[in-house]
Amino acid sequence: MNSPNDFNRQRHDKLDEIRARGIDPYPVRYDVSHPAQSILEQAEDLIESAEPVTVAGRIVSKRGHGKSGFAHLLDRTGRIQIYVRLDRVDSGEYEIYDELIEVGDFLGVRGAVFRTRTGEITVMADELKLLSKSLRALPEKWHGLRDIETRYRQRYVDLIINPGVKEVFLKRSRLIRSIQQFMDGEGFVEVETPILQPLYGGALARPFKTHHQALDMPLFMRIADELYLKRLIVGGMERVYEIGHDFRNEGIDRTHNPEFTMLEFYIAYVDYRYIMDLVERLFVRVFQEVNGTLDHAYQGQPIDLTPPWPRLSMLDAIREYAEIDVSGMTAGELAQVCGDRGLEVNVELGRGKMIDELFERFVQDRLVNPTFITDYPVEISPLAKRHRENPELTERFELFICGSEFANAFSELNDPLDQRRRFEEQVEMQRRGDGEAHAMDEDFLRAMEYGMPPTGGCGVGIDRLAMLITDSTNIKDVLLFPHLRRESPDGAT
Repeated sequence: MNSPNDFNRQRHDKLDEIRARGIDPYPVRYDVSHPAQSILEQAEDLIESAEPVTVAGRIVSKRGHGKSGFAHLLDRTGRIQIYVRLDRVDSGEYEIYDELIEVGDFLGVRGAVFRTRTGEITVMADELKLLSKSLRALPEKWHGLRDIETRYRQRYVDLIINPGVKEVFLKRSRLIRSIQQFMDGEGFVEVETPILQPLYGGALARPFKTHHQALDMPLFMRIADELYLKRLIVGGMERVYEIGHDFRNEGIDRTHNPEFTMLEFYIAYVDYRYIMDLVERLFVRVFQEVNGTLDHAYQGQPIDLTPPWPRLSMLDAIREYAEIDVSGMTAGELAQVCGDRGLEVNVELGRGKMIDELFERFVQDRLVNPTFITDYPVEISPLAKRHRENPELTERFELFICGSEFANAFSELNDPLDQRRRFEEQVEMQRRGDGEAHAMDEDFLRAMEYGMPPTGGCGVGIDRLAMLITDSTNIKDVLLFPHLRRESPDGAT
């Protein structure tokens, strides 16, 4: 039995033969008059007019019948059948098509459109042009989940073989466009902020670090857009948003990738309650525009997206789902409760961390329908304004759907003195071993000292939203090129 390497060597031999016949196997250009889908949609008019069309694509099937043969071309819009006959094309062209052109190659075809006896719309080839010779054979059969890492690593092959994969990424593109149109309609200005930053901030996460040779200084890849967008609020840009990549030096799992896409936006003169209303409207708009309905199911689980969505404080959620009232507990009492429930916690990291651990373990997975969890402990919300009724909490919410977080928002802290104290507390948490604590950012504090108006801000995870809207189980399914372990030597063949 021939191995894949044998077939690839045969392709190299055919390439040499094509060149020996004076044909350029990699030409510069080919003018296409009609994409495949356009031919299918306009078939009756094209058949009646008998005017020739030109179409191009990758050969995904090829079968011959002596002096004639059928093939299917795949382009960005779909598949179209072509029919090649020796008495319709140049004999040299037919010989090359018959002997040297194969599945995987790109081909240009010119000819009239007709319907076969079986009713399939087809292009009758009068002219053929090889556009790119493929030197690797496409897989004859794709093995689904058994080859899942190969699919992620060789996304270019995955897109060829599995039509549904392309639809996922087309939906993702429509999702982002829908968000932009919604934000623009709300009066926002889309901006760009630095990815390489002299100091990371805006979230609790470990950064990636690099070094700038010319400036001889360390730089960090951003973990969030927040602090720069807030600087723009200080500067008078009252509604700003950015859709961009963030980078966090953390583990990889079903919902986490070290490089990910976020929507972050900030609005002057509003609080987190206003932001909740806006996020709800944003999600409803996106689902209606991308999926055409609010009737949705994720992995077989029906989801009720109909607004208004429930709003529940973190402490009330723990009381309701875990049957624990943590509101008056000391750090020691919380540590005891966590221990009794099988959680290993570091009491030195404070009450907020332990409350958050209880929420993650006993509440989060039970939030299936969209639910806003509000009013987080101040210790885990260093950039949020203290709650107007309880200074131990902050005016913060996170949106959960099917057990995953989709949005994180605050009434933004705009008191520069309180912000400095919060940063100092974070530095102390770093000293105690919290590798995700926030760094001290003196330039951001300087910006705040010029005065920042009351502001509401939010971050929305685009990748997770794409997972939900496309019913994908893994974040890698909605990233064209997800991060993977280094490929083994035998995988490089």
